[in-house]
This record gives sequence, C-alpha cells and structure tokens, in this order.
Amino acid sequence: MTANGEIISRHRFPSPNPQVTMEVVTYYSGSLKVKGLLAQPKEKGCYDGFLYLRGGIKSVGEVRPARIAQFASEGFIVFAPHYRGNRGGEGNEDFAGKDRQDAFAAFELLRSLPDVGRIHVFGFSRGGVMALYTAIRYKEAASVVTWGGVSDMALTYLERKDLRRMMKRVIGGTPAKFPGRYRFRTPLYDLEKLEAPVLIIHGGKDTNVSVEHANRLEKRLKDLGKPVTSWYFNEYTHYFPPAVNRQVVKDLTNWMKTQSQQ
Repeated sequence: MTANGEIISRHRFPSPNPQVTMEVVTYYSGSLKVKGLLAQPKEKGCYDGFLYLRGGIKSVGEVRPARIAQFASEGFIVFAPHYRGNRGGEGNEDFAGKDRQDAFAAFELLRSLPDVGRIHVFGFSRGGVMALYTAIRYKEAASVVTWGGVSDMALTYLERKDLRRMMKRVIGGTPAKFPGRYRFRTPLYDLEKLEAPVLIIHGGKDTNVSVEHANRLEKRLKDLGKPVTSWYFNEYTHYFPPAVNRQVVKDLTNWMKTQSQQ
C-alpha cells in the first residue's frame, strides 16, 4: 500500500546556488508517480517548509531551479511539484482539477521530512488556485501566498482568449456549458474552510492574470473575516523587474516567518 507523498527516489540535481542543495524527487500522488524538485539550505538545521506551486501547464511555466533556490536561500526547505504528466511523471495535467492531488501529496512529502517545521504554501499564476485549495485542505498550513494568482477559473477563460482552446480540451467545455467544472476549479467558493493567513501579491498591469482575480479574492476573504494582506504593484505586469522581484521575495519570506511565530 503506497502512501500519499511517499518518496520513491531522490537524485542530485545541479544547484544554481552554492548554498543550496537540489534533488529531483519522484513521489506518489495517489497511485501515480510524479516528479518534483526539492531544494534546501546546505547548512543543516530545522527550517520551515515551502511548497512552491507553479503556474502554466506542461512546458509553459515550468519549475525553474533558480527560482526554487532563491526561496531556499531565504531559509526554507522548498518542494516544487512538476505536476502529473511532466518531466517523466505519470498521468496528465488537469489545470487545477484532479492534479490538485499532486499539491496535496507534495504537502504530505514536506511534512514527512525530519528537518521541516511549519509549512507555507506559495502559488504563482495558475498555482494560486492550487495553493488556496492546498491551504483549505491542510488546516495546519502556516500561511498561503498567491502571486499573480488565479482565483476564478471562469474569469480566466473570459480574459485569456489564447487559452480557451486548451481550457476547453482539458476542462471539457466552456463555463457557459459546464459551469460546475469551472466552479470546481475556483477557490472563491470554498474560502469559508480556509484558516491560514493569506498574502496577495499582484501587478496592476498584469494581462496574464488580471488584478481582478486579486480583488475578488481579497474581497471574499474580507467578507468572511479571514486574515488577508495585499501588496499591489500598479506599475508592473505578471513579471516584476529582477531587483524588485528579489526584494519582494525577501519581503514575502519575512512575512511568512512572522506568521510562523504567531
């Protein structure tokens, strides 16, 4: 009997940061063997876990080792699943549908590591949906950060004409014909069950995921009396300039560490 998040194999991966070690990990997500990237500081010690949930689908928005190392260098043990069907993993991606199981199993994986303290959940772009649902599933999540994150899948369909063909193929139709399938992928409807504090980061000029996603998420959380902090950067798009990006990474990881102390 296999356990969700059980590690099958670990292999060293070249790290872009000399202070961080990296491994390619194969783990169980249900009955599927899924791949992910594990990064941790070389200096031994107990660190908080950081579940990094990527955006995009398949080769678009893949996990970047430099990005994972960036978060690990701030003092976290970071795990980033590639999601099912990618990098040699079994199954097929489901765009925040059944592949949410890969994020849940990744949380279990982090929880099983002996040097991991509390676990934070981070989602970028489409990963915002994955992060929110993971934090809803695991009440013990220390915090959840959504950066340029999707919060309403039907809104994504309306805004992103270039994604409609893929979304109809993967999700199985349009929001008009199959509203339930889009609602299933929209965490706004399940936030009553969320207990972790939320940090929303969004660029005001984002055309990949409009700032309306952040606005809807913030409003819904506030209506429910949930703890939420929002950082809006009106001058930036989906991608921040490198210097700003580095500063925001430092700021958000400091915010996470503050949540761990509460």
